[in-house]
Amino acid sequence: MASALEQLKASGTVVVSDSGDFASIGKYKPQDATTNPSLILAATKKPEYAAVLDAAIAQVKGQPGSIDDKVDSALDNLLVQFGKKILEIIPGKVSTEVDAAFSFDTKKSVDKALHIIELYEKEGISKDRVLIKVASTWEGIKAAEILQRDHGINTNLTLMFSLVQAIAAAEAGAFLISPFVGRILDWYKAATKKDYSKEEDPGVASVKAIFNYYKKYGYKTIVMGASFRNTGEITELAGCDYLTISPNLLEELLNSSEAVPKKLDAAGASALNIEKKTYINDEPAFRFDFNEDQMAVEKLREGISKFAADAVTLKGIIKAKLQ
Repeated sequence: MASALEQLKASGTVVVSDSGDFASIGKYKPQDATTNPSLILAATKKPEYAAVLDAAIAQVKGQPGSIDDKVDSALDNLLVQFGKKILEIIPGKVSTEVDAAFSFDTKKSVDKALHIIELYEKEGISKDRVLIKVASTWEGIKAAEILQRDHGINTNLTLMFSLVQAIAAAEAGAFLISPFVGRILDWYKAATKKDYSKEEDPGVASVKAIFNYYKKYGYKTIVMGASFRNTGEITELAGCDYLTISPNLLEELLNSSEAVPKKLDAAGASALNIEKKTYINDEPAFRFDFNEDQMAVEKLREGISKFAADAVTLKGIIKAKLQ
């Protein structure tokens, strides 16, 4: 019997590793990998990654500028060095995140993305192997639109909790989106004080709704479910374009022989009765409709704050080593 992981891949889903721990990635043979400031922070605390951190800092020690400028440069170098190591293991693309502090600034997000791509190209890595991760705020979606249209840089719109965000992302021409599953479940469990089976999981339902909308209306943007709390959420999304999965859940799937039938079907979506909406040229409508979803508003705010805080912690570690 094939493992649940092999069955998931056989359903048509591309498996992606959600980890900065590049030593563990190869075992599961993912096509792509995703990182974020929290994952990089966790990895840098492990002794086996000290050399990567030290190398990123060494690159900026002789540079002119203030200590804060050097810290920012070293953090960019660190993100790219992790990405480079991951790309030595996987055949596809790595996602590298723009500082969440720029989540409400389109220009700074674009400028930082261009700088990250420049750093990758200096390492001999072409931009077609990198996805720039940006939060799915209005400003982040507009940054993705500019990066895709004007620079040919592929984007991954992350911290996505609603169909409103997903529609705007597709209209922006984003290469890929990361609708979150587990964090939606967390919110509903806290709000309703009840447990949910995998079949009624609200995070799973959210990704299914986005997948069906995209397939019905022919959007090419890849739907990559993210942020899983258990393997049930993953197997309920078998057939989704991509799923990005943490190493501990990849290990569970590898060791499971549970049947994983295909649950999401692009062909069936065309027959569904789904209203078409547009947001990309209507910021007030986007903001109003997004604001109507309390869960999405709260989880986006929380996610941005957490990623920004972990970036600050990383900068603190770098600053201490620079001084």
